[in-house]
Amino acid sequence: MKQQEGGGRFSAGPPQGKSVPSGGSALHAVKSVGAMKAAGALVCNAFVWGVSWWPFRQLQEHGLHPLWSTALVYVFALVALLIAYPASWRSFLTHPQLWLLAIAAGFTNVGFNWAVTVGDVVRVVLLFYLMPAWSVLVGWYLLGEKPSRGSLLRLVLAMAGVLIVLKTPDSPWPIPQTAADWLALLGGFSFAVTNALLRKMKAVPDSSRMLAMFGGGAMLATGVALVGMAQHAVPAPALAAAGIPVAIGLSVAFLVGNAALQYGAARLAASTTSLVMLTEILFASGSAALLGAAVFTPRILVGGGLIVVAALLAALASEK
Repeated sequence: MKQQEGGGRFSAGPPQGKSVPSGGSALHAVKSVGAMKAAGALVCNAFVWGVSWWPFRQLQEHGLHPLWSTALVYVFALVALLIAYPASWRSFLTHPQLWLLAIAAGFTNVGFNWAVTVGDVVRVVLLFYLMPAWSVLVGWYLLGEKPSRGSLLRLVLAMAGVLIVLKTPDSPWPIPQTAADWLALLGGFSFAVTNALLRKMKAVPDSSRMLAMFGGGAMLATGVALVGMAQHAVPAPALAAAGIPVAIGLSVAFLVGNAALQYGAARLAASTTSLVMLTEILFASGSAALLGAAVFTPRILVGGGLIVVAALLAALASEK
């Protein structure tokens, strides 16, 4: 969605008694304010995701497994979306690829939300943000975008970072050590697929794509939770009364965060969006450090630094 520069929302004349500086600086000033609002909206979304680990852990302490928490949050969001856009489901009949988007978005949320609940928050977020590296491979397969030398370099850089993060003194090989590691990697890969599908289906109405993403989160979380129950790996949902306000607050926060993402991403370049969204790492790391939910070691800092640099280079490269 591009803002109209002529005859559109910025076509009003200057205030009376004031002249417009040459070069369209008044128009630039208005755009700058709009860009700041859009960036602020993206930061809001990054904050919601960056600190979401805490309410998910609170809900688990109140008897609700993160899979059931994810299902509850996304069912709430799904119902709200259907009330606001009751005809959005019809696009599934004409755009069957929305089902693939639903599955990819579902695995993204299952992987990330479960991982940050049971694992080291910073480690999980760093492994999840291997996403720009996955995007090179996914974009090649789904979009036909052959990787350049720069993208391959970023891939190697990110992979080197993740190997450093995964290597622990107790393990001779840099491989995922826990379920949280695997879930974070699954979430990041699924996020890359989600982004590629969103780009491929940019002609599909926004409300229908949002419906696919919310529906996929609800569907996959519920399905995996039911399978886990059958295998006695996931307990039945039993939310204590004290957890109800947390569940409601988290649901509202995700709705606000998604609305902020839609607002900001529609008004800024994709590269700028990617850069701003990296603040999620700062919010997650800072909150985890304050609440003792992460361990910072030289290995995590070095490996994490390589992953973040690769993500920054990927965002900057998209501007060229």
